[in-house]
Parts: sequence; C-alpha cells; structure tokens
Amino acid sequence: MTETLKGPLRAPAQMLQEQSYDGHKSLHDDSEAERLGIKAGPIEGPTHFSQFVPYLVEIWGNDWFERGCFSSHFLNMVFEGEKVRVEVDRPAPGETRTLCRAFKEDGTPVLEASASIGPDHGEPLLEARMAKLRPAGDLVILSDMKVGMTGAEDEIVTMGPDQHMGDLYPFSLADKLKVITEPMDLYHDASASPWGKPVVPLEMVSVLGNYTARKAKFPIKQPAIGLFADLQVRMIDGPLLVGETYILRREIVALAQSRRVENYWVSTKFYDASGEKLVADMLLNHGVLKASYPDYPKELLPA
Repeated sequence: MTETLKGPLRAPAQMLQEQSYDGHKSLHDDSEAERLGIKAGPIEGPTHFSQFVPYLVEIWGNDWFERGCFSSHFLNMVFEGEKVRVEVDRPAPGETRTLCRAFKEDGTPVLEASASIGPDHGEPLLEARMAKLRPAGDLVILSDMKVGMTGAEDEIVTMGPDQHMGDLYPFSLADKLKVITEPMDLYHDASASPWGKPVVPLEMVSVLGNYTARKAKFPIKQPAIGLFADLQVRMIDGPLLVGETYILRREIVALAQSRRVENYWVSTKFYDASGEKLVADMLLNHGVLKASYPDYPKELLPA
C-alpha cells in the first residue's frame, strides 16, 4: 500500500494585485476578475508548488534541485484567505516518479501533478495532457499564432534578491521570501546552498521564465486577459541560482481551445550565460479568456 505524505494547511499570499501587461490590469486584480465572473483576483498557481518541495527533497535529497521535474495541471482557483494542503505519494525505493495533489481546506482540489527525478522522467503529466489535445480549430485571439513559432530574440534574464521583476511580477524575491509558505535557508543564504549561491524557489521559476516574455513578441490580439492553466518545471542540470544570468529561448509547441479559453503552450528553455548548456526547461499552457477580448463575438463570425 502506498504511503502518502500529507502536509499541513497553509495560507498562501496573493502578490499579483498590481500586475499589468499591455497597458491593462490582469486577472489577479479584483475588479478585472469580477468583470469576468470570478469572485476576486486568484492567487497565482505556482505559489502552491513550494508546499511540495520539502517532501520531494525528503524523497530524493538534493538531486531534486538538480534534476527534478514538477508537472502540474491546475484544477481550481485559490483566493487570499483560503488555506491549502498538499499530498505526495512516497515512491518505492529506487523509483523515479510519483504523484502529488493539493486541496483546499474543504477538500476542493487545487491541482494534480507528477513529480519525477531525471534524467529519465518518462512522460510527465503535462506532456501526457498535451499529447491528447484535439485540433485547435478556428482561433480568434490566437489566430496569428502557429506551432513552431519561436521568440523574436534570445532573452537575457537574472533574478537578484532585491530585484523588482517588473509589471508582470511587481515584487522581488526578497518580498516573496517574507511570505513563502515553506521557507528554506538555501533560498537566501549562499552558505546553506551546496551550489555556492541561493536557489531560485520552484514557485519563482515561472517568474524568472516569464518576466521578459513580452520580448518574444508572440502575436496575441489585445486587450485580452490570460491565466496559467498548466505548468511544468524541469531541471536538467540545475538548480537555477539567484544572481546567475540565463538565456531564454521560447517556442510555441501547441494550440488549443475550450468553450471559455484559447490556449497556447510555450516551451521555454533556460541556458547558461554562454547559451550552450541547457540548465532547465518550462512548459506553460496559457489560457486566454475569450470573454476578455471585446471583439471576440464579431471576429468569430464568418466574413
């Protein structure tokens, strides 16, 4: 019988109230969320990743930071004041993959995920979901997007401890560490890190990987508001380190849609400063809300 590690209830903080892009507020702003039929600005999904890390380190040790993959499908939004707990199935000795879940205090599921240790991750949960996508059909907001499209340029990024991460992420790593649900010394203390520099927390990898995303110049019609539907973070020769410079390269790997959203899936690869060594990669399913694009009904109609 599988042993399941169960974490305590935590109350994650909402840090994207002031997020903006392309000249407008995001879904994390209460008024924008309410306009789109959501009761308040939700907490950003990757925030919940931190609650899993202590258990994954217990299972796989520091190898988790160097070669771990966390592949998550978000199920329900969490709002500030709500509490979340996590579960991790303990794999048998020598196994390199397991399953994880998060729930609200009332039992509402928040996310499901696979966690694995490389180099052979098998098929992570998110890649399995992407493989089953149906053809996208006629898109409106993403009509100019194509699978295989790459970012307009290499993006040079770094995350300093006190660096403000811009309009998309209006806070610093130091701000995040004041409210992170599972503090770890190696997030801020180089002497506690086997790699000589502090480690970028798992929940902040998406910040490092997305705060320059507008430089990719993907042709998404505006104004439109999006959210993370799925997120996978995989270390290949990690970890990602605070203060280190990385080069990002992006590619559109899938397009899809449902009744309420159009989706574009982006693979982002993190290279070292030379641009030669692959350190990590990220797979992100962006869901763009059809109701947020004012011309959607008009453009949907055939000419």
